[in-house]
Amino acid sequence: MRAGLDPAEYLRWETMQPEKHEYVGGEVFAMGSASRRQVTISGNLFAALDEALLGTPWRVYMADMKIEIAAKNSFFYPDVFVTCHPDDHRAELAMHHPVLVAEVLSPSTAAYDHGDKFIAYRRLPSLKEYLLIDPDQQQLELFRKGSDGLWVLHDFAPGQTLPLASVEATISWERLFRNVD
Repeated sequence: MRAGLDPAEYLRWETMQPEKHEYVGGEVFAMGSASRRQVTISGNLFAALDEALLGTPWRVYMADMKIEIAAKNSFFYPDVFVTCHPDDHRAELAMHHPVLVAEVLSPSTAAYDHGDKFIAYRRLPSLKEYLLIDPDQQQLELFRKGSDGLWVLHDFAPGQTLPLASVEATISWERLFRNVD
């Protein structure tokens, strides 16, 4: 952990690091490595979304692209996210307008992804869906923001199709968990 950086210092510092670090309120936290299953699921989700969104203004990003949440003085590296904002499409270091963010859980990050990270993501006015994928339980939790501004949890059982309203796409269970044993 490294403390005392402002956002601009963090962005400059981060470009010179061999590992990725997230930034929360002036503190920098090293990110751990991902498991084979996490990487496989992230790749499957990226590929499925990229294919489903071909020919649309939506673009899919993963792993090495940051999202800045200025209201929480934070930068995160989501596993996968989708944006169609023109400013994001020109951004090199961080994006600001995702409509869908997906995190593949690990035992060490599950509580944080469900709690403080989701609290931070909810400060993004553009965000419409937050997807948590548990590779161990093969469980999907999709939080969708309603027209009333409230977030509603949608659970999906194995074998069900995942509808992502924010990007008008559906992903089959089999596609998402392909090659995950």
